[in-house]
Amino acid sequence: MKYTSSEANKLLRKLNEERDALLEKEHRSSTFLAAMGEEVESVRPEYDYKDTLRALDELDEKIRIVKHAINGFNLQHTVSGFAMSIDQMLVYIPQLTAKKQKLGQMKNRLPKQREAANTFGRNNNIIDYRYANYDIKTVEEDYMAVTDELARAQTALDVLNNTETMEIEI
Repeated sequence: MKYTSSEANKLLRKLNEERDALLEKEHRSSTFLAAMGEEVESVRPEYDYKDTLRALDELDEKIRIVKHAINGFNLQHTVSGFAMSIDQMLVYIPQLTAKKQKLGQMKNRLPKQREAANTFGRNNNIIDYRYANYDIKTVEEDYMAVTDELARAQTALDVLNNTETMEIEI
């Protein structure tokens, strides 16, 4: 069956959620407590070890198939407007995000800012100032450029993830 990358990732999320739910159900029903004198069979939850194991194995296989297809897709497709595969783009976007956060902090600094005195309860007449050791205007321009590049990268990746398809047989 054909899936876009976006659809395949949603399928993978669904399979992982099914697996997590089955593990949680197994955790709750594979053992149980009965009070002294209580009829054990009346409180025994429904649980079949073999069926649960088989179901988990089937889900694990489907997850491997889907992840493999997504990984292959990510390695084989180049993102339009960038000389990068999807795989590289998935590294590039977090790098841009971190750079944007750093530049955001730098651009919001004042050129000269009074520093809080850390005198541990003593009276101190010395006032310290923290100075920006860079041109804030240049950082603001770089911040805008990184913001634009991040938006362009995310949009290009979104377009590819929602248009190109891959074949997944599960």
